Amino acid sequence: MPNSKDSVLTTRATAELLGVAVSTAQLWIENGAIPSWKTPGGHRRVRLSAVKRLMEQRGLVAPVAAAVAPAVASSAEFLPLPTAAYPVPHDEAQRLLALDAARIVDTPAESVFDRLTWLASQVTESPMALISLLTSKRQWFKSRIGVEVVETPRDWAFCSHAILQDGLFVVEDATRDPRFQDNPLVIGEPHIRFYAAFPLFDANKVPLGTLCVLDREPRRLRDREIRSLRELAAIASEEIQRRTRP
Repeated sequence: MPNSKDSVLTTRATAELLGVAVSTAQLWIENGAIPSWKTPGGHRRVRLSAVKRLMEQRGLVAPVAAAVAPAVASSAEFLPLPTAAYPVPHDEAQRLLALDAARIVDTPAESVFDRLTWLASQVTESPMALISLLTSKRQWFKSRIGVEVVETPRDWAFCSHAILQDGLFVVEDATRDPRFQDNPLVIGEPHIRFYAAFPLFDANKVPLGTLCVLDREPRRLRDREIRSLRELAAIASEEIQRRTRP
C-alpha cells in the first residue's frame, strides 16, 4: 500500500512537476511509464513518488516551483481531496505543497499582517478584512478584522474562487449570486453580502490565499479602493516571500 503521505497528483500537476506538456505526461501515464489508477469519475491519478522515480530515471530536473515544495506533505490537509465541494485550481497539489513549504498556517498573529488587514479595512471602508490561507480542508485566517472565528471549512471559502485568477475577484451581492447565496457565511454570521479579494502569491507565483475585504451590505469598490487593496495584497505577498526565501 502506498505511503498515506505520498501526494496524489492529477495529470496536469504531474506535467507541471516534470516540466513537460500535459499531452506528454498523459502519454507517459497511459503507457505505464508512470504508474497510475482511475478514480470513480474516470480521471487518472498518480503518486508523487512515482513521478520522482521517473525523474531520476530520465535525469529530469524539477521546475523551480516544485523544487521549493516539500517532497511529502506534512499533514493530510496539504494533500488534495479526492472530491472537493469547492472549485479547485488545476495545480492544487502543487499549490498545497507550496503552502505547506511556507510554514505559515497555524502560526501566531503578527503585527505586520495585522497592519495590512487594518489598512485594507480602512481604505475600503469595510467592516471586515482577512488574510486567508487555504488548505484542502479549511480556510485559516493569518489576520482578521471584524471577524471572530479563526477559520472556516474550505467548502465555505469565497477565497477558493478568488485564487483561480490573478487579479481582483468581486462579489457585489452574495444573496444574488448562485455560487454563494446558500453559503453558511451568507445566511448566517457574519452575513456576508459584499466580498473583494486579491490573491497572495509565493515567490513562484503560486496562490496561497487572499487579502480580502467584506461587508454586510451590497456595494462596489471605487478605482482608488481597488488600487489600494491591490498594493496591500502585493505587500502581504512580499512579506510571505521574504520569510520563505532560502
